Amino acid sequence: MAAACWRAVLYGCRRWRGFSTSAALSRRAAPLGPMPNEDIDVSDLERLEKYRSFDRYRRRAEQEARASHWWRTYREHFVEETDPKDKIDIGLPPPKVCWTQQLLERKRVIRELRANVEEERAARLRTASIPLEAVRAEWERTCGPYHQQRLAEYYGLYRDLFHNATFVPRVPLHVAFAVNEEDLMPVYYGNEVTPTEAAQAPEVTYEAEEDSMWTLLLTNLGRHLWSLRLLTNIPSNRVAEGQETCPYLPPFPARGSGFHRFTFLLFKQDKPIDFSEDTRPSPCYQLAQRTFHTFDFYKKHQEAMTPAGLAFFQCRWDDSVTHTFHHLLDMREPVFEFVWPPPYHPKQKRFPHRQPLRYLDRYRDSHEPTYGIY
Repeated sequence: MAAACWRAVLYGCRRWRGFSTSAALSRRAAPLGPMPNEDIDVSDLERLEKYRSFDRYRRRAEQEARASHWWRTYREHFVEETDPKDKIDIGLPPPKVCWTQQLLERKRVIRELRANVEEERAARLRTASIPLEAVRAEWERTCGPYHQQRLAEYYGLYRDLFHNATFVPRVPLHVAFAVNEEDLMPVYYGNEVTPTEAAQAPEVTYEAEEDSMWTLLLTNLGRHLWSLRLLTNIPSNRVAEGQETCPYLPPFPARGSGFHRFTFLLFKQDKPIDFSEDTRPSPCYQLAQRTFHTFDFYKKHQEAMTPAGLAFFQCRWDDSVTHTFHHLLDMREPVFEFVWPPPYHPKQKRFPHRQPLRYLDRYRDSHEPTYGIY
């Protein structure tokens, strides 16, 4: 009988504990305002208004993103807000876009595709081919510059080049190194190019007006800044006719220093500029003469030049760097090695109270290597 009573008491306590826990979990504070999409009737989706175009959807999404809400997004919780004054736009102004003309052009393309029986049949049979060159040209003309700007911010180029001043690379810059007579190594936005592949000066192309002038700069964004090439007063897109203010020098990232960032910058000039103060001798194999600060260079000529194009690659040591140090720079090659600190072991106590023994750690450190960041 007593066992039955105790069983009943324990069963009642468990039920009471379960009820209190679920009740506590079910208590939620009321929202401070309307929830997202609360005003949309999802019972009949066919009656909802259609956007009919991606641009209209994008404008509506941007409008909703700029509106003030009572909730906070994931980015607002974990991303620090930056002061807009810290990011000054020093680039070219955005081109004027006629949305009506774009809509008419899109409708014309849709009509032509619908009237093309062969394209319709290829799309239905999944044999249609897409011209990748045309897709890339369309990307460079529309959203490509903004993607390039985000990549440059991710790699810290604007921070190290212009002290956080930013610009949209509105002029597509095509750079490629000639590896041999047939192969080319292109430079995109952060891809890896070896020093052997970049041994010779690259081929640079871009679209420009006939009466315009440009400046092309290749600089290293390592711990010490060097100018690897500087061409100024380039008429239109004829790079070979520009003034070689600083001759080309192959990349030479030291062994053990990891990846280095090498950036091509294209500036648009408003008029011919006198770069006599920035001229280096040819050939120039003294690193002290190649010391270069992009921010000071732009600040000195900012009234007559504007950054317009961007391309960059990453590079790390290979065997050709040794040849560059010994034969071109005429200096000993620096080598960086990480010196691992000795493992720390606390002093062992005779009678440790609630402390682990460290004998196994000493055995492991003496027989097996440990990996980590110190």
